[in-house]
Amino acid sequence: MSKHETAPPTGPDPADVGLRFLGVAHEVRTAVDHHMAAAGLSLARTKLLRLLARRGALHQAELAEALGQAPRSVTQAVEALERLRLVTRTPDPVDRRRKTVTLTEQGQAALAAGEQAGTRILRRIFGALDARQLRRLEELLTHAAEATRQSDTR
Repeated sequence: MSKHETAPPTGPDPADVGLRFLGVAHEVRTAVDHHMAAAGLSLARTKLLRLLARRGALHQAELAEALGQAPRSVTQAVEALERLRLVTRTPDPVDRRRKTVTLTEQGQAALAAGEQAGTRILRRIFGALDARQLRRLEELLTHAAEATRQSDTR
């Protein structure tokens, strides 16, 4: 082998493992969303309500930015949540085009139910691993997250 040739890879191809990871992550996300929706609140709606619960009332533009979503998508989600009485929207006193979104008591209850359903399914899925496997998975995910932040993919 010349000095310009590379040795054939040993072990699994990182791209194949990455694709497998993406597939498993999608399956887990789908399972969590399904269980949360069965409890009355989808994963996407739970994220929005959780943000309001943590940060308090926000303008729709602030919600969109914090969620990394298009303002129109957030407006549609907020309108749906308002119809369900999980949030209220009030006009900004200075700029009436801006709407402030506030979590209602009913929204707080829905959020709690959705989070409980999500926690149950995640514990069921990852509870199949023993403590050593969970620690190792946590380490591997930490390394993958660090590699993601250091890459030029974003």
